[in-house]
Amino acid sequence: MTLQAEHPWPVEIRVRRAERRLEIDYDDGASFSLPFELLRVESPSAEVQGHSPSQKVIVAGKRYVGVRALEPVGNYAVRIVFDDGHDTGIYSWSYLYWLGCEQERIWREYLDALAARGLSREP
Repeated sequence: MTLQAEHPWPVEIRVRRAERRLEIDYDDGASFSLPFELLRVESPSAEVQGHSPSQKVIVAGKRYVGVRALEPVGNYAVRIVFDDGHDTGIYSWSYLYWLGCEQERIWREYLDALAARGLSREP
């Protein structure tokens, strides 16, 4: 997905710890409810994404991962501090928007990758 020069801007962000979801409303009317597990396994960090698509790591065992904190990064992103200690990903507003738009496809590919490697979502 290619975003235009004028990226949608978040107008409200809610951490729903009990539901393990991050809800984001954007100024273009889009609203997304992103599972913590998806955010963790698709972290934009080099630890997960590597330095090229071939280096991407399939992260297993994160079904019940929680979020300890959201920390602003300038005015363009947040750092998500997960309860498993992972905190190096910087989630730009455009990356979160893309995750929201592509959530179903990304989730399906993640489940397929786990199955192909004999891995589980369970800790």
